[in-house]
Amino acid sequence: MHLTYKVARRITVVVVGATVLLLGVVMIVTPGPALVVIPVGLAILSIEFAWARLWLRRLRESISNLNSRDLDERAEAHRRRTID
Repeated sequence: MHLTYKVARRITVVVVGATVLLLGVVMIVTPGPALVVIPVGLAILSIEFAWARLWLRRLRESISNLNSRDLDERAEAHRRRTID
């Protein structure tokens, strides 16, 4: 079977990306940096797939929203301590 470069690249991206993503999912219940590995797996898969780009974008937005909410809460708590 004659594989072109494009097909071989796509197969490699699928295998590596899916493996990293699955390892990240396993790390949710086992010790490991799942919150780092899952986005890496999605980033690898997003090289070839639009659905992975969408999931990665949503993940980034949710993390950004959580961080900004946490920062707002911490700033408000600091303001209340300063005033009292």
